[in-house]
Amino acid sequence: MIRTSFTEVFGVETPIVQGGMMWVGTAELASAVSNAGALGTITGLTQPTPEALAKEIARCREMTDRPFAVNLTILPSISPPPYAEYRDAIVESGVKIVETAGSSPKEHLPVFHKAGIKVIHKCTSVRHALSAHRLGVDAVSIDGFECAGHPGEDDIPGLVLIPAAAARLDIPMLASGGFADARGLVAALALGADGINMGTRFMCTAESPIDEAVKKRITEASELDTKLIFRTLRNTARVAKNAVSEEVVEIESRGAEFSDIQHLVAGARGRKVYENGDLDAGIWSVGLVQGLINDVPTCGDLVSRIVRESKELITDRLAGAVTTAGIGQ
Repeated sequence: MIRTSFTEVFGVETPIVQGGMMWVGTAELASAVSNAGALGTITGLTQPTPEALAKEIARCREMTDRPFAVNLTILPSISPPPYAEYRDAIVESGVKIVETAGSSPKEHLPVFHKAGIKVIHKCTSVRHALSAHRLGVDAVSIDGFECAGHPGEDDIPGLVLIPAAAARLDIPMLASGGFADARGLVAALALGADGINMGTRFMCTAESPIDEAVKKRITEASELDTKLIFRTLRNTARVAKNAVSEEVVEIESRGAEFSDIQHLVAGARGRKVYENGDLDAGIWSVGLVQGLINDVPTCGDLVSRIVRESKELITDRLAGAVTTAGIGQ
């Protein structure tokens, strides 16, 4: 067991969180992660309606008696989903931890807190973390430039972003983007984080609902096999390198409006990648950390391995280095 302020506040054994991932964060994966002693997360908007989300939460509760979270990503849209109804479904289902992402959670925080729900807000900069802190969130998860999905527009990697945020926050903070193993967890703790949030690594587990061809691709890919799309639109996203993402980048290089690439980046196309294993069906999110992933373990094996190897790193390698150097003599 590794204890931090995050494990104490959120009631989990291990300071590891499975981030909310569109089309991936189902009851099967979330329950497996939670049963392993970490914090699993159901992705709210993966479910087509608030009623479907309530059923997914109930399914997860049948598979685990441990804490799990629900992600609610709030994004500006011409036709936004009924966020308030999804929020109410979460509250009425008795979930006690929510991960918010995207826009400010200000509108939803009073309702969540009144229901006794702890909120982790995911952000990509120190200024956004501080803003969320002032609003009253219970923890933040801060994404470095290495992450899958949207890393923001500042391009600050975790090695700088994590300690910069830690120096100014006094609530639990998760480090996100680029984490897959014990080395990452120990490094995050050393940089001032209270735990790690992993997305791509949990995509590549036995319980992950995505097609085996996608998992195989992740284990074979290197840290060079991603593309940054929407750069010219100031809405950067890191996705897998494939025929579609390369076409998007090429169109953007000539100057493009979103309408010029909309047909290529539709979410329904990306969903087909995960469901059918057609790696060029659409764009799909994956992080630089795929370069560190070479197997498909169960969630239980993955979490226990990270905890075991983290303890070995701290007690053997790092403690030995201090002794050898004579620091503190």
